[in-house]
Amino acid sequence: MYGWENFLSERDKLHDLQWGKKELSGFGSKPALVLIDMYYSVVGLTREPIFESMKTWPGSTGLEGWAAVDKTAELLAVARETGVPVVHVKGLNNGMKPWVHRKPRASTMSAEMKRKGEQICDEVAPIAGEVVIEKTAPSGFQGTPLAFHLISMGIDTVILCGESTSGCLRASAVDAATHRFKVGVPMDCAYDRTEASHWMNLYDMHQKYADVIDAEAAKSYFRKLAAGSEPALTRMAS
Repeated sequence: MYGWENFLSERDKLHDLQWGKKELSGFGSKPALVLIDMYYSVVGLTREPIFESMKTWPGSTGLEGWAAVDKTAELLAVARETGVPVVHVKGLNNGMKPWVHRKPRASTMSAEMKRKGEQICDEVAPIAGEVVIEKTAPSGFQGTPLAFHLISMGIDTVILCGESTSGCLRASAVDAATHRFKVGVPMDCAYDRTEASHWMNLYDMHQKYADVIDAEAAKSYFRKLAAGSEPALTRMAS
């Protein structure tokens, strides 16, 4: 069951019954798995509840983030097994003015810790042959060769995982849809700092830009394609 129901008002629930999405749009026959901003700085170096982790890593998503990393690692393994191209997207740390419109907080973190925080988590780290693209905006498509790379491979479907659900993941989903890719977002492979932001942004993406599924559905999709079966997904989460 989708978790956004807990954050809908009674009016919203009625509106969703009348206008909300009733079936999945479906995916194509040539997907790529794109992982967005899966750094240690948003989960911490150790697995701790969010408020404990935030004592060291202020932007941490805590155990919920780690759970999404683990689910993504499972999906990543299936993508590699079935030959689905994988792209890793991360921020370019070049001293540019950040896009977040809030004043940075003072930090006592050492330079070594900051460098570690900028690294992609080992569980989902790139391997030889996988493309790593650096970005300077929330979306993985803005000012990067991501769209060109996907088009060059004949990709028609993008499965997006990572964080934050309300930030860089959503921005990438919107741009992927704008480029006319079919878009899938496994909800258990996405993570954010607040539950409401996570679920309501999944809801918005599902209504407008993507099919929100789960990791098991994405795995099945990859495996069916590899076996030469019909790739279409039409079943909504129950």
